[in-house]
Amino acid sequence: MRLGQANLDRMPSSIRRPGYDRSRVTPGIVHLGLGAFHRAHQAVAIDDCLAAGSSAWGIVGASLRSPDTRDALAPQDHLYTLAIRAAEGTEHRVVGALLDSVVAREKPAALVERMADPAIRIVSTTVTEKGYCHTPQTGDLDEHHPDVVHDLNNIDAPRSAPGFIVAALARRRALGIAPFTVLCCDNLAANGHTVQRIVTQFAALRSKELGKWIADNATFPCTMVDRIVPETTHVDRDEVAAVLGMRDAWPVMTEPFTQWVVEDRFAAGRPDLAAAGVELVSDVKPFELMKLRLLNASHSALAYLGYLAGYETIADTMRDPHFARLAAQVMEQAAVTLTMPPGTDLAAYRASLLKRFANPALHHRTWQIAMDGSQKLPQRLLGAIQDRLAGNLPIAPHALAVAAWMRYVTGADEQGRPIDVRDPLAAELATLAREAGPVAERLAPALLGVEKIFGPLGSEPRLREAVTAALGRLYAQGARRAVEALVSA
Repeated sequence: MRLGQANLDRMPSSIRRPGYDRSRVTPGIVHLGLGAFHRAHQAVAIDDCLAAGSSAWGIVGASLRSPDTRDALAPQDHLYTLAIRAAEGTEHRVVGALLDSVVAREKPAALVERMADPAIRIVSTTVTEKGYCHTPQTGDLDEHHPDVVHDLNNIDAPRSAPGFIVAALARRRALGIAPFTVLCCDNLAANGHTVQRIVTQFAALRSKELGKWIADNATFPCTMVDRIVPETTHVDRDEVAAVLGMRDAWPVMTEPFTQWVVEDRFAAGRPDLAAAGVELVSDVKPFELMKLRLLNASHSALAYLGYLAGYETIADTMRDPHFARLAAQVMEQAAVTLTMPPGTDLAAYRASLLKRFANPALHHRTWQIAMDGSQKLPQRLLGAIQDRLAGNLPIAPHALAVAAWMRYVTGADEQGRPIDVRDPLAAELATLAREAGPVAERLAPALLGVEKIFGPLGSEPRLREAVTAALGRLYAQGARRAVEALVSA
């Protein structure tokens, strides 16, 4: 039996299900990037808003490329199970906020039309850092990106997230319809401001007037999102099916912790997000930097070094006390670069992160976190490095994390086995690594010279010295001994 609206009453009473009549819910949000993170985070918050009475804020999800999510969810009325895993046990919840889903590449014009519908007042995004077709170091649109070039020449059949947003806003402008709010939920520095810059730059390439209209009328609130969401496996599906007594083709695994901080700036209204526990603030930046530099930076450090050391998951990596200490050191050194609002307890936040990383029920693969490092390093590691160097402070833990990324993108692990490197710059990085060879004194400067990632920081002598030395230790000692030596010094 398959999960579906007609079968909700047949599952065990202990499983939480939508606390509202789904037939009365209408779409108010289109979400670009219908992946596991959105379904474990924003969609859950909207599910709570719907239960509180905000019935005009259902979600239409759009997968920009793959039909897998649509094909899995459509036969089950877009219901899915959220499995919240903790050491003490797992809680299961069926989420009903997603009303429909589309695959953008199948009918791009239809998605644009849907986004142009006056009922849609928010377009939210989780397309990962690489999905914005920008240069991470500058935050500007990459005008030479293949998807940008395509979208400018095929305005009614876009491929990229910026292309769809601009096409829909252009349609609304032509029809005299007010713009929607663009709500970015990805880990970009100043994500709302960055996406506004990308979108208006893209629009200006079509029409300066369109770019100005979007800048003057649309809103792009900044946000901070936080929840760990591992990839769902076949074992996960089987476990969920056993609990539900029916099959769910696309459940989502997550942790108990969740946080969403949103700048309260919406052009066309919003649901009662506060009722769902969302923190509405006037300035998200301190929270965003806190998360990027404490959680994401240490997560990336554990991912690259843990993978090289042979650990499959973050929890596995954290069981090694030297790696746990490394994560703590990355957080300690980054914390001094932050200026938080009064009352923020950074020590408690850091302690909670270490506990979350060590959650044995959460199988978050190091390889999954290591994806797209060229897009992630500037926000997660390089900003803190820059601030620490400006204060003449040491950067050893961060330098080792950067060096581990370099060792990882060579495409071979410490035993010479191939690494499946997933990164938009993978080919360029592999060429540089091949030309430099496994020699730290050649490889580190070659990769630090990639302008799209490191910008001017890549030529900073103190960074070059620290990263080259760290990379040399990784080649000479291996990741485990290099980490142990660093945290024991």
